[in-house]
Amino acid sequence: MTTDAKRFMFILRGGKSDRDMSPTEYGEVLQKYLGWIERLRQRGVYEAGEPLDEDGKILSGKSGALVTDGPFPESKEAIGGYFIIRACTLNEACEIATGCPIFEHGGALEVRSIAPIPSAESHSA
Repeated sequence: MTTDAKRFMFILRGGKSDRDMSPTEYGEVLQKYLGWIERLRQRGVYEAGEPLDEDGKILSGKSGALVTDGPFPESKEAIGGYFIIRACTLNEACEIATGCPIFEHGGALEVRSIAPIPSAESHSA
């Protein structure tokens, strides 16, 4: 990995959830994810990643005043987790994403580049 690497987020959507699996099936899927993460670590591209719990709220409106229950895990578009990796290009990030176990159980993975936040000093000129 070169120092030119950018950060990318993998957003995991849909697929079978742990509620749809037996404990044995879930354990097998978990082992696949842990193996994939270890391979990403060995390549030096893994930064973070975690599954998301089903409970949550959605804030919207002025100042986030409108609060509704969500997210809705029964939705095909429910976000089940995320990973943050480093890659030089979007194409390289997509190549890395192809190894994710989510594809084995009907899910999708969105790859997004993470824009760096400029420091306050860079805007005070």
